[in-house]
Amino acid sequence: MIRRKKENWFKMLFIWEGSVLPQILPRLTLLLFTSISIVAFKGTLFHYNIHLNPAPFTLFGIALALFLGFRNNASYERFWEGRRLWGALLNDTRSLARQALTISGYDPDSKEVNTFINYLISFTYALKHQLRNTDASADLKERLSPLLHIKLSKAKYKPILIMKEMSVWVQNAKIDGRIDSIVQTAFDNNFDKLSDIVGGCERIASTPIPYTYRVLLHRTVYLYCFLLPFGFVESLGWFTPLIVVFIAYTFVALEAIADEIEEPFGTEPNDLALNEMTRMIENTLLEMAEKPLPEHLESYKYIID
Repeated sequence: MIRRKKENWFKMLFIWEGSVLPQILPRLTLLLFTSISIVAFKGTLFHYNIHLNPAPFTLFGIALALFLGFRNNASYERFWEGRRLWGALLNDTRSLARQALTISGYDPDSKEVNTFINYLISFTYALKHQLRNTDASADLKERLSPLLHIKLSKAKYKPILIMKEMSVWVQNAKIDGRIDSIVQTAFDNNFDKLSDIVGGCERIASTPIPYTYRVLLHRTVYLYCFLLPFGFVESLGWFTPLIVVFIAYTFVALEAIADEIEEPFGTEPNDLALNEMTRMIENTLLEMAEKPLPEHLESYKYIID
């Protein structure tokens, strides 16, 4: 994810990194040359002139803008729900770390508490990799025991198995008499919240916006944009390519933005910054446990996740 400081209004006009313009520029270029050709050969190509009244394009453009608005709202809702789930993950891991450090019956500097903190951090990394379909081995190897790392290497749902290990940790503390049933229930409540977060993220990742809806809107946008020159050529003349490309930029860019953010856990420029959020959770848990923080190079003007 790209994060920038607020820019001057004039600089915003020329920002390239993070916009969808590089992605849609070839399409706009094709439309520009198409519009120029329509204006240049108006009334001379095969002695046939396609004349369309601009009025229907105005009405149809309003309807298309409304449909694009609904499409963008649906995509942004998925994006924001993903962000809320990861915000809840930060809160719940902090709560579990606090419980392990203060009411688990173990010394805060003990091996058992350190193991539990590593479980929480590994859970976060495992969830990130599961959502992105990437390999979690490198991140888990340095935070888990060799035996558990081997056990998880072939697992498909690594976060769930790590959560199971955390539950076993709590159960062992109960058996050893370090915690009572009330404290165990408090841990279980937070484990249930972690399970809900995993399920919510999996729901977003595995249930895209219906494909037929995307295809219909995609076809309509491009059909509208490529018919625009025929509607404006009589009234605008050589201004037609400029006006058509500007209108097309709005519609095509909105569709491209919706496509990009509807899968919020990916690695595109405007997806959620899962790498940064994972490191933030790791840092806050280590800080709570009074452990040294790993060094992360984040001193950039903007961050590409």
